Amino acid sequence: MKGYLSYLILWILNKKTMRGAEIGRELEKRRGTKPSPGTIYPALKELKNVGLIAVDDQKIYSLTDKGQDELKSACKFFCQIFYDMKEMSDFGE
Repeated sequence: MKGYLSYLILWILNKKTMRGAEIGRELEKRRGTKPSPGTIYPALKELKNVGLIAVDDQKIYSLTDKGQDELKSACKFFCQIFYDMKEMSDFGE
């Protein structure tokens, strides 16, 4: 999976279904800046095209079973790489 944006979108949709604007607000909470629609919607389109998320007629996005599996795999990979996250977050203090 490319980049952290896709991972964060899957993580957010794992919690609950949302519209694109809501996803943007959640990303803003985590990153401190709100990504532009030109960043969010292409990522959503790509995730939909590969079958990781679905969108209904009301433009509400949800995680698919395949997306759930990908998120589990990505979380496992992330935790393996950043197993020492606590130590990394204390760096420079």
